[in-house]
Amino acid sequence: MIDVCLLGTGGMMPLPNRLLTSLFVRYNGKCVLIDCGEATQIAMKKKGLSSKPIDVMCFTHYHADHISGLPGMLLTMGNAERTEPLLMIGPKGLERVVNALRVIAPELPFEIKYRELHDEEEIIQIEGMPGFTINAFKVNHNIVCYGYSMSLKRQGKFNVEAAQAAGIDRRYWSGLQKGETYTLDDGRVLTPDMVLGEERKGIKLTYTTDTRPTDSIVRNAADSDLFICEGMYGEPDKQAKAREYKHMTFYEAARMAQNANVKEMWLTHYSPSLVNPAEYLPEARKIFPNTIAAKDGRSVELRFEE
Repeated sequence: MIDVCLLGTGGMMPLPNRLLTSLFVRYNGKCVLIDCGEATQIAMKKKGLSSKPIDVMCFTHYHADHISGLPGMLLTMGNAERTEPLLMIGPKGLERVVNALRVIAPELPFEIKYRELHDEEEIIQIEGMPGFTINAFKVNHNIVCYGYSMSLKRQGKFNVEAAQAAGIDRRYWSGLQKGETYTLDDGRVLTPDMVLGEERKGIKLTYTTDTRPTDSIVRNAADSDLFICEGMYGEPDKQAKAREYKHMTFYEAARMAQNANVKEMWLTHYSPSLVNPAEYLPEARKIFPNTIAAKDGRSVELRFEE
């Protein structure tokens, strides 16, 4: 199970009833935050979420509405007596940008580790999150920008008959089921594939914002259980503006969701001029019926299929 909370849905600037886009993801007691614009802390407080257990921060890019809330967030985490290291992931220049912002948060009781992204696509495994993978992929904005797919694998069912037929002692069953390998005194090696069936469908979540439609998004979002995608503009007459500033309309996002065969799409990162996103939802749903104009704080538990 993966807990997902879209903390805010605004782009460019926070509004009284629409905070800036940020995503909170929790799995196996570990937490990932994607983007940290101004007022992200307020959005977390509204949902009863604490900043202390955030283990990983991912940044799509370094425009202010996606990172300006970081100094305050770091100070709050430090004041909560956090001592565990914090991993930050983002495009090239991450350490330089964060250190510049830390002029007003210079002393912290925890270490910051950096993973700067350079390639078109990069896969990141997170310690303490078994089976959980973050895939970063470049999108098309007016500065370097990445989207993120998070996948949770699901191993096959434990095959009791296979374990018994192989003469595997019961004391090893639990470990094998968790993916552990054992070397016995007689030299025999016990591996999970000896007792597990075929891998089952896992969970996949994709988040992308500040971009034009790209093949990389469709490819990386393919078969996602949830696709969270920017819908900067809903108004039909804003297509030219979307192209000029390298953003997306509801309808472009809906076509990508359709092409990627996702289960559900949440629109986010609305322009401040877009007062009522739901007004333009019917037309987007003609392209991709399971489109939702998300509001701040929208949450879901993504679970394995039975």
